[in-house]
Amino acid sequence: MVQVKQLLGRKGHAVWSVDADEPVLEAIQMMADKHVGALPVTRGGELVGVVSERDYARKVILLGRSSAETPVWQIMSAPVVTAAPDDGVRHCMQVMTEKRIRHLPVVEGGRMIGMISIGDLVRVVIEEQDQTIEHLNRFIAG
Repeated sequence: MVQVKQLLGRKGHAVWSVDADEPVLEAIQMMADKHVGALPVTRGGELVGVVSERDYARKVILLGRSSAETPVWQIMSAPVVTAAPDDGVRHCMQVMTEKRIRHLPVVEGGRMIGMISIGDLVRVVIEEQDQTIEHLNRFIAG
């Protein structure tokens, strides 16, 4: 079973975050620039929430708020659900399904070391299944 630390080893540890007091427009622009669907939200270097495109759509667009005037902290999802480097991929999928979230910051020793998405987890599961199928095909073939 693949662990989160192995997934981050493949994917990389790059994490972009946004300060809680920044306008939502800054967060949306960063998500677009970095091609990500969510950002960890920090205040004074501490992880305090996650802001996603879903948060933006539901809490800014649908409510007619201004992206330039609304601070991120007003729309972020909190408290933050996190993963640890030693967590298994299937465990993370279960947590995401139960909590109805698509992104998990990875925290080790109180410090954020990465961010994983449901897409990252699905990719790993598919790779594992492909390897199993290949091994079974070799076994059957002889």
